[in-house]
Amino acid sequence: MTTEDRARKALALAEKAKNELKGLDARVWLDRVEDQNQEIESALSWFLDHGRSDDALFLAVALYDFWRLTGRTAEGQSWIDRALAAGGNDGRLRAEGLYRSGLLAFWQGHDDSARLSYERSLEIARRLNDPTAIAVALVGVARVELRQGNLDEARSMCAQALQVVEGTDDKDGRSNALHVLAVTAQMRGDLEEARDRMTQRMQLAREQGNFGGVAVEAGNLSHVERRLGNLVRARQLAVEALQIARRRGDEWMIPYALSALAACAIELKQFTRAAEVLGAAAQMVEAQGAAWPPDEAPIFEQSKDAVSRALGPTEFGAAWSAGRARPVSAAVDYALAGELEA
Repeated sequence: MTTEDRARKALALAEKAKNELKGLDARVWLDRVEDQNQEIESALSWFLDHGRSDDALFLAVALYDFWRLTGRTAEGQSWIDRALAAGGNDGRLRAEGLYRSGLLAFWQGHDDSARLSYERSLEIARRLNDPTAIAVALVGVARVELRQGNLDEARSMCAQALQVVEGTDDKDGRSNALHVLAVTAQMRGDLEEARDRMTQRMQLAREQGNFGGVAVEAGNLSHVERRLGNLVRARQLAVEALQIARRRGDEWMIPYALSALAACAIELKQFTRAAEVLGAAAQMVEAQGAAWPPDEAPIFEQSKDAVSRALGPTEFGAAWSAGRARPVSAAVDYALAGELEA
């Protein structure tokens, strides 16, 4: 088999994995891609060295969920950016590449880089008059606005995104807009609106077979239900999010679900358990080189402050360190073993 044949084989694997990585059996495909990771890197380099930037960009973008779910956001962004820098990309592919680069930058907390990529993607999408590409790029910029505290601006951009895709068969743009509208409402304290938006988005994600989206929204809705006083439902949702993430091998999602379970434990005055679960979550986010999203960051910090005050510095420090020392699988088991009673 020639080098070109192996590169084409890697491209075919990535194209298949792009959809399969959204499902409940994502772990199977993560393992398949992992097994071929050396071949994939060789293929990316070969395409770039031979002036085939479109193939390189398609391959890197197709593996977006692989880069994210395995905590390799910096690596994924680097490959996408190298393919973009090579130039000559197809318009729609370039718009998607810029959008995905923006997302990977955003998850790392690099907001300036993320905004620039989103805005460049939006410019191309508008020139192509592609409703979905316009909508997701608008929502991308809205994510950055959220982190900077500009909630009204974020909400306005998401409303624009929904308007753009109205009357089309689009689902991706609508799903993204509903998600960011929901967390914006949550951050504003509009909990009933947040619940409605999150429920809509969960249903749409299920229709799309996007179980990563289901897990994300279950975790978000857990926080909303907890604040509304529905602790049993909140814990059920957090458990659902964590179980889906574990089944899928979604290392990126696990710390957010752990944070939701820790918040429930605090309500039950299970402070030592909450501190250990939070310590594990913090370790995972740091290991990924990630940054807490704008809706998750304040919840995490509030939970950390609450258990620190409740336990005192010595006991808190011991529990926090114990949590950080746990392997991911052990931390998940420990979090799921909590009881819904004080």
